[in-house]
This record gives sequence, C-alpha cells and structure tokens, in this order.
Amino acid sequence: MKHPLRRRRVKIIATLGPGSWGQETIAALMDAGADVFRLNMSHLDQETATQVHADIRAVEKERGEACAILMDLQGPKLRVGVLPEGGVALEEGAAVVFARDGSAEEGVIELPHPEIFAALSPGALLLLDDGRLRLRVESVGAERMEARVKVGGRLTSHKGVTLPGARLPIPALTDKDRGDLALGLKLGVDWVALSFVQGEEDVREARALLGGQAALMAKIERPAALESLEDILRFADGLMVARGDLGVELPIQRIPGIQKGLVRMARQAGKPVVVATQMLESMIDAAVPTRAEVSDVATAVFEGADAVMLSAETAVGKHARAAVSMMDATARQVEGEESYPGILHAQRIAPEATDPDAIATAAHAVSDTLRTAAIICYTTSGSTGLRVARERPRKLILAFTPNVATARRLSLVWGVRCLLTEDARSFDDLAGRACRLAREDGGIGVGERVIITAGVPFGTPGATNLLWVATVN
Repeated sequence: MKHPLRRRRVKIIATLGPGSWGQETIAALMDAGADVFRLNMSHLDQETATQVHADIRAVEKERGEACAILMDLQGPKLRVGVLPEGGVALEEGAAVVFARDGSAEEGVIELPHPEIFAALSPGALLLLDDGRLRLRVESVGAERMEARVKVGGRLTSHKGVTLPGARLPIPALTDKDRGDLALGLKLGVDWVALSFVQGEEDVREARALLGGQAALMAKIERPAALESLEDILRFADGLMVARGDLGVELPIQRIPGIQKGLVRMARQAGKPVVVATQMLESMIDAAVPTRAEVSDVATAVFEGADAVMLSAETAVGKHARAAVSMMDATARQVEGEESYPGILHAQRIAPEATDPDAIATAAHAVSDTLRTAAIICYTTSGSTGLRVARERPRKLILAFTPNVATARRLSLVWGVRCLLTEDARSFDDLAGRACRLAREDGGIGVGERVIITAGVPFGTPGATNLLWVATVN
C-alpha cells in the first residue's frame, strides 16, 4: 500500500517500548506522523530489539516509504550499590561516607566506580538520583570519600550518580554497548546514537566500529562535550540535544541557550540535529499536553531543528498515538505561520566554495524566484540531499536514490522525502524520470515546475554540478 509523502519539514522520532510494541501500533504511530523509530538500548534486551526492528521493517514494507531506525546506546551508568531495603535518609548537613567496597560497612554507601574517586577533588559537587540529592565533597582518596549533604532526601539502591563538570576517565562505549552495536549493524539500523560523549576520541572510536554501515549521532548530554563541540561535530554525522541529562549537570536555565547554540552549529555544518527529552512529558498520562510543552516543540521547529523526539511519551505512555499527532499538528502549524520563513532564514548560512554547495544554494534561490513546487536531488550517498536541506528551502525536497540505506538515513533530515529509483542514464532520462516520479509519487501537479540537481557523469557520488528547471507533464 503506497502512502502519500508528507509535506511537513521537521521530522518526528518516536521511541518504542512496552506501550508501543507490535506492528499494529507501529503502523498507527507512522500514520500519525512518526518518521523515525528509536530503540532505546537502556531498556531493551537484544532479543526484544531484534523483534521490534523486524516489526518496523514489516510496516515500512507495507507502507512503501523509507523509515529510519535509530539505535540509542546506553553508555556507562554510574550508580550507587545495594542499600538496605527502603533506602537510607540523607539529611541536610549530614556527613556521608562513600567507599568502593562499602557493602559490608554499616552507614557507608557503596560506590563501585574507581573512576569517580579518581575524578573528584574536595569542593566538587556530587549529584544522586537524577540530581534530586546534592552533596559537596570534603575529602577523597582512592577508596573512600566523605561528602556533606546540601539537598537531602531518601536514597535507594542503584540510583544514578552524576559529577557535574568532571571529565571522567572512562570511554563512552561499554561492553554492553559494543554488543548492542554489533547487533545493530547485523540488523541494519540506520543511525546509532552514542551516549556519554565527552570528546572527539569517543566519536572517533564509535565511527571506526561503524565502518560506514550506519550514521553516527553524538548525544550532547555532558558539559565536557560542550568544550569540544567543533571536534565532535567534525567526526559525527549528527547531534542530539539530550536536554534531560544536561539539565541535571548544568543550571537548568542554561539549557534553552545551549539548545539554540547546538541547533545553529549543526545547521551551519549541514548535519542533522535532534531536540530531545520531555517535549510532551505530561502526555505519558494526560490526553493533552501543557501549553508550555507545545511552545517547547514549536521553539525547536522555529529554530530549524531537523527532528523532535518523543521518549517515554510513546515508549510507555498511555496516549502514544495522540502524542505523535500533537507533535505533528504543532509542527504543521508552525511551518504554516507567516513568520516561519523569516525566523528560519534569519541566520544566513554561507555556502562552502564547492560545486555541490554552489548548486544547492542556487537551487534554493531559483526555486524561490520561480516559485517551483519542489527541488529534486539525484543522490547516491545522500550528501546532495543534506546540502539542499542545509539551505532550508521553502519547497519540498525530493531525494531520488537507488540505495535504500540512503533513503532511510535521509528520512531523519529536515524537509527531505525520498523515493527509490535508479540513477539517471541520460539527460532525457534525468528530466523525464524526475517529472514522472514527482507527479506519481511526490504529489506534484501537471504544469508545475521543479528544480532538478544531479551530477555529470551520471551515477558519480558527490559530483553534483548540474541544475535544471523542468515542467511536470
């Protein structure tokens, strides 16, 4: 069954979980507007991930439209050890002792991570349970540490530990991540999100393991990553603004500014950027979101983010389809506002001095001048689609590619809709095929004009050097 291509530019990522497993629900989420599905390996075992992947691909085949699968790796998890049943009360002002092997000592909290003791020094802040409990380190050695409670509460077993501002001497990839990554490559996932990124070395290691078989998205969730953004972005294929973890380690009022800066930086680099975490959080239980949540989604759309992401809202929420529909409706409303193009293009991004960038920029300008219905890109690797999307044109971007992997990866990119077709074989075939597919599958009407970009010699990846104006007949 062939479904019509969506005209919405920003893409929607839906996380799958117990509340949304199964082909029927996946199809319903796709009908509601989901473009990409996320497998959160923090909460999935490999058997379940394999089944969910197969279900997505079955729905994708039934619909006849490429759909990306994003595997989100768990990354290192720093947690306290086992505590007495019911936990322990940490009272404000009290001294607390942590030890690497404190399970047998009464009144001592086990913290089985030597890297934490190595990274901390007196005066450092220690956060527990997603920042709900806050302590200040007073003394620290290789095996034991004493801290003073600043914000108290009850601490239970295996709660998370966060060290704001500290750069931990541990790699981003754990043994579990490596196993999950191997599974993802075997299954054929399209994007891999790397957690706990602190610097370019983390991204380079993951990129080497991927070997070009999937695109790499660096999650910006630690303050240390903010100090190496240019290097991280150089080796990553995209960014995810993981606002939840950033908001634990940094003052929460800084997050909106950081989000805006990250979106701008990724757009300038021509790489996809995803805004994530708590976008419609109240819809985990409520049938409608708050006005503030809708405004949050709208802000990301106005900023020109490639995608907005739903996490628990679709993974375990009671109103998964309604959450996707609300995000879709919000994005469509924003993109239809008169102010949207002006806000989107307020930050002019200068093209690089290359043939493909010059053609992409010219395609945008000609499309605006002639008011064409679409910009059509013949692309093998996907780079041309990315370049045109970087321009954020007003009209639909249709990417024609012979590679299903390219089509799937581009389904996460702003404004791009992919159609599978062979490379053009001649100039006549170039225009004829483009106009026919634009009419039959792209929803472009007879008599409307389109811009076509391609590379000569035909079928040469990265050789975009041609711009053609054609009329659909």
